[in-house]
Amino acid sequence: MNRLKKWHILKSEMVINHRWCQVRQDEIELPNGKIIDDFFVVIRPEIALILPITNHQEIVFVRQYRHGVGEILLELPAGSFDATKENAETAAIRELQEETGYVAQKVTKIANLYDNPVKDTNTIHLFLAENVTKMREQKLDITEDIEVVLIPVASVLDKIINSEISVAGTVAALFLGLNLLNS
Repeated sequence: MNRLKKWHILKSEMVINHRWCQVRQDEIELPNGKIIDDFFVVIRPEIALILPITNHQEIVFVRQYRHGVGEILLELPAGSFDATKENAETAAIRELQEETGYVAQKVTKIANLYDNPVKDTNTIHLFLAENVTKMREQKLDITEDIEVVLIPVASVLDKIINSEISVAGTVAALFLGLNLLNS
């Protein structure tokens, strides 16, 4: 028997409604009857993330500046998408091509994960791309300055342990995707 109950939303108001940032303030009643009038939720778009592996057993990473943390990070190709206009797999394939110029021969769904379910609304959709090959030049957005980096599969765990790869969605995709390949 599950004793857990969902919170009841008494009132909800959009306090920031900008094209790039939406924040909702909820007044909620907890299962124990207590009221919280300032629970903030960030409305974020869906994310498609892809783990691309070449036939030489190299993973195609992107290195780019991430302003939120003020660091240049090594991560897998990914991007946001509007789920009413594009499905997650199409978005993942598009992001791979735009950010790296690589094209996948085979794409497999790995998993759906929540990035920060306490305060954010979005899902990260993880995909594995096998036998990827460089087919074109990058097609970057105005805010993107991306270096493509190939790393042998055998080196990835050490890079995670040494914090050279430290983006949560990337780490999850690596463990889940490489496990899928080895099963």
